[in-house]
Amino acid sequence: MINKDFLKREAQSIGVTLNDEALNRFDLFARLLVAWNQKMNLTAITEPEDIAVKHFMDSITPLSHFDIENSAEMIDVGCGAGFPSLPILIARPDIKITFFDALEKRLKFIDAVLDELGLEGSLVHGRAEDFGNMPEFREQYDYAVTRAVAPLNILAEYCLPFVKVGGSYISMKGADDETALGANAIQELGGKIEQVISLKLSNGDSRNLISVRKISQTSPKYPRKSKKIARQPL
Repeated sequence: MINKDFLKREAQSIGVTLNDEALNRFDLFARLLVAWNQKMNLTAITEPEDIAVKHFMDSITPLSHFDIENSAEMIDVGCGAGFPSLPILIARPDIKITFFDALEKRLKFIDAVLDELGLEGSLVHGRAEDFGNMPEFREQYDYAVTRAVAPLNILAEYCLPFVKVGGSYISMKGADDETALGANAIQELGGKIEQVISLKLSNGDSRNLISVRKISQTSPKYPRKSKKIARQPL
């Protein structure tokens, strides 16, 4: 389904090397995504080249811009159909990824994909505002990642409690620069905006990668309940 040579060249253009095993896994992932999408609403993107660029290449851009260490612990908060975490895992199977989502059927899809691809990951079903307060999850991860449409000040409250001091939250956003919107919330939550990388995918779509360094522990009063986060964002 996926043009593997095209995907390999695309990845090489941003400094990411995909071996034959990774390319085969990307191809199988694309096939599973399209097949499962007929039963449940996973994505509106179903054309092979669009999947390769808008899902796979978009998802692995952090590997091009951040030096993610071997065997790093990463949590994808609100992972949906597995973006960006599944493509990151395919490209870097050494990274230990926790797939976190409030919708159980999405996690069943991810579980099936991991099984078919011969990859391992942790699946957690729940709400971030609850699990962010649990000792076994709070400040336990080197990285949190999101590829989400929610505003940065809201995402930060859900995600930074999971990140250990010295770790990073990578927020994958669209064309708009949301650093001003998220700055106060990030500071309140113990973080600091370290880097904003503006880039374009090969189809011309604009993206911003916002890297937030966790410099101090998050106050125990965060995260708040979701209704309060929505009504009174930091």
